[in-house]
Amino acid sequence: MTYGLIAVNAFAWFFELSRGVTASTFDYGAIPSFLLHGTRDGIIDLGNLGSQGLIRLHQEVPWPWTVLTSMFMHGSWLHIIGNMWFLWIFGDNVEDAMGSVKYLIFYLVCGFAAASAQVLTSASSQLPMVGASGAIAGVLGAYLLLYPHARVRCLLILFILITFVYVPAWLILGLWFISQFFIPGEGVAWMAHVGGFVAGFALVFVFVRRRPPPRRDHFPPLWQRAAR
Repeated sequence: MTYGLIAVNAFAWFFELSRGVTASTFDYGAIPSFLLHGTRDGIIDLGNLGSQGLIRLHQEVPWPWTVLTSMFMHGSWLHIIGNMWFLWIFGDNVEDAMGSVKYLIFYLVCGFAAASAQVLTSASSQLPMVGASGAIAGVLGAYLLLYPHARVRCLLILFILITFVYVPAWLILGLWFISQFFIPGEGVAWMAHVGGFVAGFALVFVFVRRRPPPRRDHFPPLWQRAAR
């Protein structure tokens, strides 16, 4: 299921490229002011996006469904690659603990919780919210509880020294969560990350009956992952 979600996100990204990324994010993204007013039509102030003027927007899908479609839209190559990288690293182990069907439900529930957190804290925003990061944050929250002592291999760069170090999952994911409160600017839906992470942390054992055995090394070499 993790690989299936990555494939769906990749398909959606190439769909965006084919029709225009900006148009796609406005058509299929979750716009807080539209969601709270129950409409998919309105005037967007481009001043909030670093441009000038106003545009009239009519979203392609009914407004409640944009919460779902926004979870598979992305704003750039870096955006989707970063999200899929995190999903690939952490998602399969959470899926192993839950089972594929429960994992999919868990993923979508965390995505909806993330979107709700962002919408409720930016009710007047006209910026379209897109990205899988809210749902993936839920996966990270679940991973933190399931495998807190797993070692995640990280790249360390100290001047001319470049090496890999193993960092416990509780440290790297805890720092990631705390860092969300220090992200500047309106362009990042940091509250969606927080909402998704908290939802994943709170709901993990609703979807996992038994705590899985501990993992010592979460990030084995690529050839071991391919052979598994």
